[in-house]
Amino acid sequence: MRTILAVIALAVVALPAAAGTIRDPKVPRDFQRSQPCPATGKTSGACPGWVRDHIVPLCKGGRDAVDNIQWQTIEEAKAKDGWECR
Repeated sequence: MRTILAVIALAVVALPAAAGTIRDPKVPRDFQRSQPCPATGKTSGACPGWVRDHIVPLCKGGRDAVDNIQWQTIEEAKAKDGWECR
């Protein structure tokens, strides 16, 4: 189960950004260092049951920056993804 959640979390981070959006691979690491995983309290590695979410989505002009990311449960992320970029 832990492996599946890690794969889901990586897939969410690796989703293609809106056209023209530059993604910095350091942003997710920097975010987790400043905001440890709610499930484990760790500042690196998998965060079971949680994903990193852009507060203002990239498809709506949000920046790929630490201050535009929050932790969300997988369920919350699925619900938000269903309406935010339509």
